[in-house]
Amino acid sequence: MAVSSEGYVALLGRAVRVTLKCGVFQGVLQHVNPDRSLLVRTVKNLETGRSSPGIKMFFAPEIVNVELLDEPDSGKGTTVLSECTSAVKRNKQVDTGPAGCGSCSSPVSLESQLRASNNLKCSLSEKKEEENVEYTVIDSFQEKFGPAVLHLKQQCVVSIAGEGVNLCRYGKLSWLEIASKSRIFLFDIFLLGPQAFKNGLQMLLEDKNILKVMHDCRWISDCLFHQYGVLLCNVFDTQVADALQFSVETGGFLPHRVCTLQECLMQHLKIPSKWDAIMNCRQQMASENPDIWFLRPFPPSLLKALALKAMHLLLLHSSLMENLMSDLTAIVHDYLNTYRSGSGGHLWSTKVTHLHGASKGAASALRYPDAAKRESNQKLQNEQGWSFDQTNTHGIRKEKQSTGGGKLQK
Repeated sequence: MAVSSEGYVALLGRAVRVTLKCGVFQGVLQHVNPDRSLLVRTVKNLETGRSSPGIKMFFAPEIVNVELLDEPDSGKGTTVLSECTSAVKRNKQVDTGPAGCGSCSSPVSLESQLRASNNLKCSLSEKKEEENVEYTVIDSFQEKFGPAVLHLKQQCVVSIAGEGVNLCRYGKLSWLEIASKSRIFLFDIFLLGPQAFKNGLQMLLEDKNILKVMHDCRWISDCLFHQYGVLLCNVFDTQVADALQFSVETGGFLPHRVCTLQECLMQHLKIPSKWDAIMNCRQQMASENPDIWFLRPFPPSLLKALALKAMHLLLLHSSLMENLMSDLTAIVHDYLNTYRSGSGGHLWSTKVTHLHGASKGAASALRYPDAAKRESNQKLQNEQGWSFDQTNTHGIRKEKQSTGGGKLQK
């Protein structure tokens, strides 16, 4: 039977009966690959009565017929695929499906999918200057997966974010967003499965030479380790960096709570209000319907939100690093001008022979600044019981009480 891709889309999320050359199966249509192979979950073999957990793939050359069922358990096919092709046009008019097609048996209904997608589209359409972002969706191992992993392995810094339900060892990961300075990849873990990590993602995430920029890495680290055996390393957490910057600015105090990614983006990057609207809409939809991350096909507007999140994580890393290094940069700047801006009279000899026999210029170059010296001495005295004699050669004499009551002198 000639089947159009548009007809397949009309059946997504609905109970179908798939007739193959080797048997008849029933389940819920989850995804349609470009080669027209089908991903069906909660599959039941109607000839043997056996049910298969998880998702099963049916290849296009083996498919004889696909029928839409009135009820998931009725087993009566009332609408063939060709009749559902016209439903796509009605779906575009926000209709949930053709008349007589029955209720949706998927945890996420087509109506919820359309409503979620339309809500985000409305929020984006209100902003005239919509931000353009290019991304690549990786939902199969052919063609795109290998080159994507190869590109990421050649990077020094990448950003990583994950989406799913209850993202921890007990939850479910659906999307993994990884971005470099030039490319953004959205890995569909729901469709790729654990094999995605065995085929290259685990090697990337565990590479000590690649810095991974994340925000609140605790949850996804727990999920990746306990579900996929991935041990994240070399991570720059923007949530931790934001708290550290707060501590530096306030003289050692810590914030009462950590900031969300959205708050960090607004504070450090001054992201326009349109990104705030996208984030708010995304969070609202996820809270109202957590299973939205498992919709397939996934709404393009939400894919864009995922891509923007990964892209701005890299920008946030650059901003935080610049802020954290500002004090050091200022001191180094003064260091550069220490001799350059002076008269140069004390620089008559800079040859360093030995600390005790150094020339006047070299001795001044090696001398520890008095203020820093006093601060360092006080710290050592408080923490390690050192005392200091300014009359000896190095200005230091160590006197520390031993367990036997004696003194150690140096």
